[in-house]
Amino acid sequence: MDWTDPGKMPLKRECLVLLVLSWVSSLRAQDENRVMFSLGTFQNVSVPVNGTVQAVVSRIPADVSFLTLQFHTHHRNVTLSYTPIPLYGFSVTAADAGLLSTLTLSQTTVSWFLKTPDGSSAAGVGVILPYTSTDPVPGACNQEFPLEIDPNIYLQYNLFETTITFAPANIGYGRGESPPACDVDMGSSTRWRLVYELYQYFLPEGDLSEQSLISSLERAANVQNVQDNSRKVVSLSSHDRTQFSFSSLPGQGVIFSVIVRDPVLNTSASYIPVHTYACSFNSTLDGCSDLDFCVFSELFCMGFCFMAFIFFVLITRTTALEYDIRLALTALMGVVGGVAMVMSWWRFGSVMVCVLVVGLILGFLISSIAFFTPLGDLPIFHNDVVFWVVFACIMVFVPLFFIRWPREGNIFTCGVVGAYAVVLAVNAYTYTSLSYITLDVLKRLLNHNFSRAFISVPLQDIDFIMITVWVVLGVLGIVMQLYREKSRPFFPPSPYVMWKQERERRKTNVLDPSHHKPSLSARILGRIHQLTQRTEPAGETTPLLL
Repeated sequence: MDWTDPGKMPLKRECLVLLVLSWVSSLRAQDENRVMFSLGTFQNVSVPVNGTVQAVVSRIPADVSFLTLQFHTHHRNVTLSYTPIPLYGFSVTAADAGLLSTLTLSQTTVSWFLKTPDGSSAAGVGVILPYTSTDPVPGACNQEFPLEIDPNIYLQYNLFETTITFAPANIGYGRGESPPACDVDMGSSTRWRLVYELYQYFLPEGDLSEQSLISSLERAANVQNVQDNSRKVVSLSSHDRTQFSFSSLPGQGVIFSVIVRDPVLNTSASYIPVHTYACSFNSTLDGCSDLDFCVFSELFCMGFCFMAFIFFVLITRTTALEYDIRLALTALMGVVGGVAMVMSWWRFGSVMVCVLVVGLILGFLISSIAFFTPLGDLPIFHNDVVFWVVFACIMVFVPLFFIRWPREGNIFTCGVVGAYAVVLAVNAYTYTSLSYITLDVLKRLLNHNFSRAFISVPLQDIDFIMITVWVVLGVLGIVMQLYREKSRPFFPPSPYVMWKQERERRKTNVLDPSHHKPSLSARILGRIHQLTQRTEPAGETTPLLL
């Protein structure tokens, strides 16, 4: 084709324009799918449908030996990879994903790739943190997970417990150097000198919003922020197991962070923080939008008290029945237990049975409160035998006071347990950590592995409000009942026994007017006779005398 032909010049210009537009469009698309990061600065990232985003950081200082990229979404999984196409051992998929890249001598730029495993869109926040050659390398002695160096914290949860696991770290090393051996030697110059610290950061109660999560993650991303804002749970050496269990708190957001420290060089590094709500945003089985299971369990156990609680534990541990069937059977046994307790007082006047059951209920609540405090997280109480012996001693010790003061003990129990029932009822509408006072004990009864879980939970504003409500209602209830009952018998007498005593008294006391009163059957027959007999005509019926 002769491009010098004047008639073909417009065609040439149109082709050039199309080529330029195509080139500009490709550059624009490339810019749209590339996100430039600054070290230590959080960056919002949106992954398009069926798209891949390249995360790039440049101008890396020469004293930086390795970098960690962490990317967080609210609940959607995102694949973070070293390569454009994710490969096994070179990528990780999670809602809280992270990668660690070691640097070569002259390297100043690093890039990673983000995409969703199902091709859907996702939005989240990421940050790149730099570390020097003296800082420990999180997950560098990994022997369990696919990544060669894995700084991630792996989290699993169920109704009872949340378990986190992470790979051991290694001591730091410079650019271009070979990493120190992990398990050849156990001396003070190896990774065995490292110390790990586990932290928890609790999100605002009942707040499942993405904004709250993102702002909270910014407070738990690096070492300094974790120390300033999170609560340290435990410290462990390199000889300890890197797996821990915590009590699951459905609907309560929790961020777990792990910091590894080098006590010799006084340096530290942070693993990729991970968050959970102990519920699913995508499933109806354990969905975050419907957390009535725990509410039902708590109110159910408290409402049916003694018999229902015992039967629910027994039937759950010994059978594989569905929850609805267990609930129906437990409700039935709860009714039977309640009726049996009432009849023991109404028919037989047995005060000791009532005192024992009421005292055990209060003892159970007091013992649960004791282990709801940091006392329950002491290592000695992770042993089931020690825990249940101490728990039972506290629970049985309370009824001993009821034997001497049955009325006061019963009133005190009604005030404390009744006010706690109000707290549980409020928990149905707004989350409060106080519901786990009794629920944690139920979990430990039903789950063999729950003993190793850390059960401490935070007390936030709503919890202090509910504690105040609990105390005020309990005190008012106790004071009012004591005032009303001060002139009455120490314990209500049995109605049946009183009825029998009254009947015997009427039979033997001839001076009592009720002694001459016909029996109930005679009075009923007499009344029927009055209603059915013929009425006589009015007027004089005797003959007149002349």
